[in-house]
Amino acid sequence: MGFMEKSVMVQALHALRASSKPRKFKQTLDMSINFKGLDFKKPENQVDVEVRLPHSIGKGAGKVLAFVRDKNFASQLKDKADRIVMEDEIKGLSKKEVNELVQTYNGFIAEGPVMLTVAKHLGQQLAPKGKMPKPVEPALTAGLEELIAQIKSVVRVSNKRGKFMPVVHVSVGKEDMADEEIAENMHSVYHTVINTLPAKEMNVKSLYVKMTMSPPILIGAKQKLPASEPPKQQPTPGGENP
Repeated sequence: MGFMEKSVMVQALHALRASSKPRKFKQTLDMSINFKGLDFKKPENQVDVEVRLPHSIGKGAGKVLAFVRDKNFASQLKDKADRIVMEDEIKGLSKKEVNELVQTYNGFIAEGPVMLTVAKHLGQQLAPKGKMPKPVEPALTAGLEELIAQIKSVVRVSNKRGKFMPVVHVSVGKEDMADEEIAENMHSVYHTVINTLPAKEMNVKSLYVKMTMSPPILIGAKQKLPASEPPKQQPTPGGENP
């Protein structure tokens, strides 16, 4: 399938920009993958993976939760972590609340001494999901900031919630990013997803990319229109909403 090549994705992004009207805000770019030949009522066919993007898209990507004891450290993390849980709050978290944390946050960090408390009260829920926190020193070092940046470059691709539609949507870039960077993000998402499918790329029906307020562009379609003529909106196969 031609749409898996990065050069084809870049071509689609060029067409997308040509067809999109300027907006007063920085739009997000989303990619949709439509599937075929899969019964999504079967749990083994449902897509639910995390992808580390080569180029961070900032807000809207991975979320970080920090378990902390030191109040000064908590203050340093205020604008870095998406949520801070103090050590004395850990014991009071219900199983339902912990499950929501697992679903919401891509990465967990914990002040070194707090690891024992996390393991004692939350380990049975976090460990099986691969979400045990990484121990860190109680200081906002360059290494910790790099770790947080890596976690925030992660996006979750899933159709596990809701009605198990044969499609996934994921943010892959911002309007002010270079097309090559966005294409690399799309490429990483695509290959991570197809590696979870039983028939790999044969289970992929189509790929689309769109901006927040633009029509979708079919990746792999011929985009050779005159510069004066904006690309027409491609119909979504099977009435799917990309």
